[in-house]
Amino acid sequence: MDSKKYNNTKLTLSILNGVLTFVLLLLFVTSGYSGKLVNYISTYTSNNYIILLIYTIVISVLFSVIFFPLNFYSEFILEHKYNLSNQTFVQWIWENTKEMLVGGAIGIPLLLAFYYVLVAFGNLWWLPFAILLFLVSVVLAKIVPVFILPLFYKVTPIENEDLKERILKLSENVNMKVENIFQFDMSKNTKKANAAFTGLGKTKKILLGDTLTNEFTNDEIETVIAHELGHYKHKHIIKNLIIGTLTSFVTLYLLALLYSHSLSWFGFKSITEIAALPILALWGMLLGIIQTPLTNILSRKYEYQADEYAVKVTNKGEVFINTLEKLNKQNLGDEEPHPFVEWFFHSHPSVKRRVAFIKSISKS
Repeated sequence: MDSKKYNNTKLTLSILNGVLTFVLLLLFVTSGYSGKLVNYISTYTSNNYIILLIYTIVISVLFSVIFFPLNFYSEFILEHKYNLSNQTFVQWIWENTKEMLVGGAIGIPLLLAFYYVLVAFGNLWWLPFAILLFLVSVVLAKIVPVFILPLFYKVTPIENEDLKERILKLSENVNMKVENIFQFDMSKNTKKANAAFTGLGKTKKILLGDTLTNEFTNDEIETVIAHELGHYKHKHIIKNLIIGTLTSFVTLYLLALLYSHSLSWFGFKSITEIAALPILALWGMLLGIIQTPLTNILSRKYEYQADEYAVKVTNKGEVFINTLEKLNKQNLGDEEPHPFVEWFFHSHPSVKRRVAFIKSISKS
């Protein structure tokens, strides 16, 4: 099956990307090239913040060049091979360039702030940085719909009044104040379909990809939105915010502990040595391997709860099943992945499991 081959290839490439990144970073530090790069930059400036900035840019460019073939195949060739992409090569380059520029605008100040707290607070750097990350995440959640999303997509209010009224009614059921429903031109990049909630407070928006509004009926879209509102009803957004914040604090604490204790393994003496900073990334990747399945277990539980809410509030179990199967087919999802792959990598239950669950609650 094409869907099985597509997903297995994407997974293999993703794992290969992660393994190569880890190995190259490890070799970069253990070979001494990290220290040599810092020493070379230091011949031009003595300002540690400028050294860190140049050091990071050099490594980023180097890794971009090394991983370009892998990323090009995964994001462009493979997507076209399975007839999922609408992008030309120039469009793909432009979208990636915009992502890099936006990422840099956010990431560079964070990087410099990180180094400041590292120098100012020593081994306690994790605490102020965790607080900073929380504040930044809240600010980003507010500004993404207003300033960042329009850089990538054209966002317009939907014109389908019947669909709009249905969604507003569903929103009222969970006491969610929504002023308007928006559509974004997802089709400029892909044939895949999706819907999303974004923003906080007054910037909160319900977004529908035009691939969804153009190819799905009002009943089908209604079940999709009902599912998303199920997350709101069960307070999954708040729970994820709390859990994510606590996880961030614990993860950064563990990173600080592991980083300081492992410096001597690589011949470093101080946590503020710029050449030693890739060690943090190495530990972060290892901790991510542990966190990923745990996070996904909770996420899949939330998905079942949202599915149950969607069925009960719309009373359209069969429509929802058809919608899930249609979405899965359009997005070329794996209907029944290997149990281990689903357990470790998937934030959503497989369509087969979701359909079986919906049928079970529809009979009860």
